[in-house]
Amino acid sequence: MKKYILTLSFFAFSIVVKAQEQSQQLSLDEAINYALENSYNAIAAKNDSKVAKEIVWETTTIGLPKIDAAVDYQNFLKQPITVADINGDGVDEEFVFGTKQNVNANVTLTQLLFDGSYLVGLQSAKTFLKISEQAEEKTALLTREAVINAYGNILVTEKKIEILKRNKEVNRRILREARAGYENGLTELEDVEQFEIIEGTIENNIRASIRLRDIAYKMLNIALGNPTNTTLTLTDSLESLVLKNTNLNLLVQDFNLNNHIDYRIAENDRETKRLIVQLEKSKSLPRLSAFINYGTQGFSNNFSFFNSTQSWFQSSLLGVSLNVPIFSSFGRKAKTAQAKINLETADMRLQETKQKLNLAAESAKSDYQLSIDNYQTAKKNLNLAERIEKKQQIKFNEGITTSFDLLQAQNQLYTQQNNFVQSMLNIIAKKATLENALNIPVK
Repeated sequence: MKKYILTLSFFAFSIVVKAQEQSQQLSLDEAINYALENSYNAIAAKNDSKVAKEIVWETTTIGLPKIDAAVDYQNFLKQPITVADINGDGVDEEFVFGTKQNVNANVTLTQLLFDGSYLVGLQSAKTFLKISEQAEEKTALLTREAVINAYGNILVTEKKIEILKRNKEVNRRILREARAGYENGLTELEDVEQFEIIEGTIENNIRASIRLRDIAYKMLNIALGNPTNTTLTLTDSLESLVLKNTNLNLLVQDFNLNNHIDYRIAENDRETKRLIVQLEKSKSLPRLSAFINYGTQGFSNNFSFFNSTQSWFQSSLLGVSLNVPIFSSFGRKAKTAQAKINLETADMRLQETKQKLNLAAESAKSDYQLSIDNYQTAKKNLNLAERIEKKQQIKFNEGITTSFDLLQAQNQLYTQQNNFVQSMLNIIAKKATLENALNIPVK
């Protein structure tokens, strides 16, 4: 019985732990930090940086000493026969030279003394590492923006559902009063039908918003690197994020082009093209290498190579190899010309990147300022629309206005509600875009 209880307790504990693993409570900052460690793109970028470090070391080892060992064993199943006239009497005799079995073991040390391509390769590997590290930094910025947008979309959808449900209750109350008025002969059937149409429209919007909310949660899970069925609880509210993301100091912050990640990536692309030019030029330089070899050989008609009486014969060799390119039918010249043209293109792209980044920073500041202005306007318009709609409700209940006027006021209110919620999301999203445009690092 005790064993049975322990087994049930273990399974119950496992289920609880699994349930905890499949649910998360996250603020926006916590979501960003989590994504920077666990998102698919973040992990891939970190792996690319690790690979780049290994490539640097792999390239470095080309110019370091290398030692190779080889052991060869040969057993002639049928030894070759040599025919020769060794006595000079015109009679050829058959001879078997060598033993039936032999072993040859040697060790060779090689060292590259000079190779222009190797020197350029070392610089290229370091540049490649720098590019990978910058790509990781760029990925972090994009990950932050993706999480902010996904997080904000969920909050906006939740807010829309909340507003729609509130509108539904208001419309339902008006519909009940309209039906009562129609039954008492105070209103027309058309008034009732108008509010029934509004009710059906609101219900459809609620269902559509719920489906969008489910998709938004899955998109956030993907941005976080989670399974899409992970249950998320967002602890930040839309209002708190709007307040937190309203920062006018960003509008006057200086733009440092040289520190921008996209500009540094463009610089490294240009540097890569320059190194390719150097590589093509270096191929006309001589290549010098040296080696030293030590070996030993054993010969026997029987397999006696592990016997103490076996004789071994040593040999050693020192050599230097010099390879001098002389004429390539102008192939090297053509490749160097191609590399120079690509370098000119990279210079042009670098200038283009300067212009684009400056423009992007100015545009992002303008869009962010506009989002703040639109939020203030939408907030004011929403308050006005709410007051107008309430007045129309009172007038409709008192019979001094028509359902058409009330419906107009309601439609205006619904439009302003959507505008207000969208303006809140725009502040959050435009600030994230501005932070990337100004290259504000991820904290």
